[in-house]
Amino acid sequence: MLNDTIAAISTPLGEGGIAVIRVSGEEAVPFVERIFRSKTKLSVAQTHTVHYGFIIEPASAEKVEEVLVTLMKAPRSFTMEDVVEVSCHGGIVSVKKVLDLLLQQGVRLAEPGEFTKRAFLNGRIDLTQAEAVIDLIRAKSDRAFKVALKQVEGNLSKQIKHLRHVLVELMAHVEVNIDYPEHDVEEMTNAFIKTKCDTVMLEIDRLLVTAEQGKILREGIETAIVGKPNVGKSSLLNELAQANRAIVTDIPGTTRDVIEEFVNIGGIPLKLLDTAGIRETTDLVEQIGVERSKTALAEADLILLVLNSNEELQLDEIALMKQLADKQTIVILNKIDLSRKLNVEQVLSYFPQERIVELSLIENKGIEDLEKAIAAMFFEGKLESSDLTYVSNVRHISLLKQAKRSLHDALEANEQYVPIDMIQIDIRAAWEQLGEIIGDSVGESLIDQIFTQFCLGK
Repeated sequence: MLNDTIAAISTPLGEGGIAVIRVSGEEAVPFVERIFRSKTKLSVAQTHTVHYGFIIEPASAEKVEEVLVTLMKAPRSFTMEDVVEVSCHGGIVSVKKVLDLLLQQGVRLAEPGEFTKRAFLNGRIDLTQAEAVIDLIRAKSDRAFKVALKQVEGNLSKQIKHLRHVLVELMAHVEVNIDYPEHDVEEMTNAFIKTKCDTVMLEIDRLLVTAEQGKILREGIETAIVGKPNVGKSSLLNELAQANRAIVTDIPGTTRDVIEEFVNIGGIPLKLLDTAGIRETTDLVEQIGVERSKTALAEADLILLVLNSNEELQLDEIALMKQLADKQTIVILNKIDLSRKLNVEQVLSYFPQERIVELSLIENKGIEDLEKAIAAMFFEGKLESSDLTYVSNVRHISLLKQAKRSLHDALEANEQYVPIDMIQIDIRAAWEQLGEIIGDSVGESLIDQIFTQFCLGK
């Protein structure tokens, strides 16, 4: 499979200024040359050059498309193979014609993520960098993009490799003492094991501290907007999304289903779920919407409970506040531009002052206070330094925790003066678990699973 020459469309399908078709493999240049006519033949052209010309039908020599072709010869390319990128007009028909002609020459259509997989297998990037590529593509905020970019640059890889180097030194020391026990000073060896394991565990803890924030930046906070009908839930979603995503009317029960929208609030990505108003109803369709709202409520990371400050609290709202008092909830007192009829003391009996935000969507007041309340709840008031290496991938977090447990077991065994060859087993397990993060000790099935999450052409 690695010897095949592959091709795929690397730009989104649809109409656009240009589209790019990427070709990679040993035969990339001759395959493209069969259908490309220019003043300079690609086979004799310098690497990293761009050539103007036409894609032709080989049998008839008929011109099919006007293109620019970029040539990148191995190993100075993303995949470390010969790569040719054909830039054509961004229409569905033109792209399909060019790709079909390439496939007719014997080029194989790339699998999802196969270009990045080849970059990994050819040693250009490690597994953390490969996984960060998809995070870069899917980033929902500037900060999430920066976190992914640091991963692509290899920040996490460097730290993991350093920790593995410390463990290699430790294992080498232990091996010497196993092979030459007559020279071993047991107290010194036990102290050395403790020092090195403590050092690595401390660094793992430092990485894990960023895990919750990193996961939020990577995946977003699943946020349910709840409240009774007609309190302004859909207006809030539209305001945060800066678009008319939800229908807004004065008629209660307008929202019948859960509407999803990704927004960026102060650098924090939120997956907003505008839910149907929770109330008793005889309308069958609205009943289904209410049940879906309750499901969204149970699964959400953050709940925005919207109350109308111009109305007294209803019994169903009081019941909802009781239900949400122990959850990650921010209460929004909406419509503060109108006269207040809601008893704020009742709300304060369930939620502290810092979790209550006053809002007027008509007068555009309170959105900044909402941003601050969310940051305070999930990031203790502020995001960490941009220089910090965030661990955002669930797989990485799990393996770091496993490595920490293995080192903890090694330390416990060390304190009980277990033979050092037995302690070595736990140290090696930690070393291998850290290796799985960067792909040094990982199975082929996991590699395939990771790269199938990628889009075609990447």
